[in-house]
Amino acid sequence: MKRIRTVIDMFVLAVALAATGCGDMSHRGTDTVVGAGVGAVGGAVLTGGSALGTVGGAAVGGVVGNQVGK
Repeated sequence: MKRIRTVIDMFVLAVALAATGCGDMSHRGTDTVVGAGVGAVGGAVLTGGSALGTVGGAAVGGVVGNQVGK
């Protein structure tokens, strides 16, 4: 449980940092970043925090976010 909490804390920090850099991004670019972040957390939670699950989730989430932003 502590590992999931750490992953969530890291996600919140990453989103906060990414949000500061999204001020001049397009809507589609912002959707891609948000999708990647949500996918990373989802992948980490579903795979018990494995690196492969986190990266895979980020990749899938980024693609979905990019397509939603069209």
